[in-house]
Amino acid sequence: MVSVLIVNWNGGAFLWQCIESLKDHHDGLVEKVIVIDNGSTDRSIMELRGRVGELPFPLEVVENGKNLGFAAACNIGAALGASEYFLFLNPDARVYANTLHRALAFMQDPTNSEVGVVGVQLVDETGTISRSCCRFPTIGSYLVHIFALNRLNFFGRIGMRMHDWAHDSSRDVDHVIGAFYLIRQNLFRVLGGFDERFFVYLEDLDLSLRVRKKGLRTFFLSHVQAFHAGGGASRQVKALRLFYSLRSRLLYGFKHFSSPKAWLLLLLTVMVEPLTRSCLALFQRSGTDFRNIWKAQCLLVRDLANIVRSGRAS
Repeated sequence: MVSVLIVNWNGGAFLWQCIESLKDHHDGLVEKVIVIDNGSTDRSIMELRGRVGELPFPLEVVENGKNLGFAAACNIGAALGASEYFLFLNPDARVYANTLHRALAFMQDPTNSEVGVVGVQLVDETGTISRSCCRFPTIGSYLVHIFALNRLNFFGRIGMRMHDWAHDSSRDVDHVIGAFYLIRQNLFRVLGGFDERFFVYLEDLDLSLRVRKKGLRTFFLSHVQAFHAGGGASRQVKALRLFYSLRSRLLYGFKHFSSPKAWLLLLLTVMVEPLTRSCLALFQRSGTDFRNIWKAQCLLVRDLANIVRSGRAS
């Protein structure tokens, strides 16, 4: 059995569509659905509460009252679940027929006992397969991104996102993104859950790295699909999205890289990347992107002392 944990922040219609897909395709495997709301100001939670009677499984809603971040919200929800497996599912994701059955059957197979995390093939509105798996980042992969070299096919095998692979075969990977992240509950507990220093972005990748260090594997199933719109509510706040992305990158660097590499990453992120991003925005004649880049950069610079202090903490 699985507990499904969904963190909501102004998910709108996506939230009910996600839960409705679980209602339609739960396969008798969903023990509980836990929705953790991070201070939404839309009607998504109100509308959800009005439809609880339609569900074939218990639904628990936690309203934080403010945005505590994705990692913290996930940990709050996990404290309320007791199933053998946790499925962290984005509100802009939906399961299909047999998604849960096949993913859980793979995990329950004794030959896969060394697999700690499973992800599935994610498709968007057009049916396009998302390149959703990632390599663990290195200073080299971040340099490729900072200098915008990730746009060149030649550097596809160096970047963090596995764009060079069609995601058309099942295999071990470093990381599957948190839009559909199935993990053994006891493993999640042993690892202490998500690191709450990551407000949003890379908290799932950090957890995958700790799974690997624990001697367990992360596996991608290409024959199992789920829907993921991508972007979700974060589409609404592009400057904040960029700020938190860069902030999480620096936190990850100070947590997992050597000190010289972490400081190099910080300097390049602050001094070089805004210039490369700005050049691309101007080339594309996007004044909005240009403004968002510098809004995010101002937020990042103001938070640098806190980022370094938090990232270096054990």
